[in-house]
Amino acid sequence: MTNSTLDAPPARVPAELTPQRGRWQRLRPFLPLVALVVLVILPYSTISLPGIFEGPVNSPGTLQLLAICLIFGGLAAGYDLLFGRTGMLSFGHALYFAAGVYGTDVLVTRAGLPLWQAALLTITGGTILAALLGAVALRTVGIAFAMVTLAFAQVGAILVARDFGGLTGGEEGLPLDVSGLPAGLVGVTNTVNLYWLALAYLTLVVFVVHRVSGSPTGRVLAGLRDDERRIGVLGLDPYRYKLVAFTLAGGLASTGGVVYVLIVGGASPHITSSELTLSLLVMVVLGGPGTRWGPVLGGVLYMYLDHRLTAFGTSDAVDNLPAVLSRPLSQPLFVLGTVFILAVYFFPGGLTSLAPRLSHLTRALRPQRTPPG
Repeated sequence: MTNSTLDAPPARVPAELTPQRGRWQRLRPFLPLVALVVLVILPYSTISLPGIFEGPVNSPGTLQLLAICLIFGGLAAGYDLLFGRTGMLSFGHALYFAAGVYGTDVLVTRAGLPLWQAALLTITGGTILAALLGAVALRTVGIAFAMVTLAFAQVGAILVARDFGGLTGGEEGLPLDVSGLPAGLVGVTNTVNLYWLALAYLTLVVFVVHRVSGSPTGRVLAGLRDDERRIGVLGLDPYRYKLVAFTLAGGLASTGGVVYVLIVGGASPHITSSELTLSLLVMVVLGGPGTRWGPVLGGVLYMYLDHRLTAFGTSDAVDNLPAVLSRPLSQPLFVLGTVFILAVYFFPGGLTSLAPRLSHLTRALRPQRTPPG
């Protein structure tokens, strides 16, 4: 008689202890694709949102506002590659965006080059400029690095304001000569094409930043943010990796400048100021540094509020308020600063931390199932 052994069946885990993957978790990977499709077909919508936009969604004014918001969403995502993912606080990132704006404008308006040539030369030049200045600035760390990048940006702002070589137009700016542009990018009726171009830029930046963050290089950059000395102990060169991130972020900013000058129709000196870089920093912190979608959300929301609050400050509703309220509310920066302070106080991790907080709150309020007795 042979002895046979039977394996005991595995213990059954109670259902209440088994983590269930809800419908939200199953659909979450597809949300970016859904959002992209919605943004692509948005210009075909004639819906009106009073109080949010001044006209229908497909009106030229609304599409231009959305295009600018998308551009700065991409700029914030590119800046987050430095600040949130590598831990480098740069006060001169606006310089590379301005290089894209003024480079394209000068080459098209002054030199008469076709748009594709001007764009290619501008993006290449902006990337090389970021590599050269980054090679110098990255010899320092911390506050010294921030001050060096600020100094470079101030030099660029001075050159633009003083109309260096008679190219930039000085304080008056430089209108873009549209006679040499493709017909599909000129005119109010073609604002939708500029909107799609801005959406393509945002998609490109998100794709590049996501691929870099998920690569071995991205893991090294995250290590630099957490402990740079540990990276050096592992035999890796921190300077080289930081220079790659700095150059890539500068190239993406220059690309954004090329699209921006087409949307607004010219270049103005305010884009060279350090205030723009500080605005990018606020966008990243508002959305959530080091996250995939936080900087994009922060950039879009910041620029939307910046434009809409200007109209709100001059509205009759604000003028009819008492002076103690109408004066501060008529200043967009005051309202933006208040919103930023409240957001940082209540959501220290940025807007992206709101979803996990709501999820935890929902689970806490959900009635607990009692196991069968």
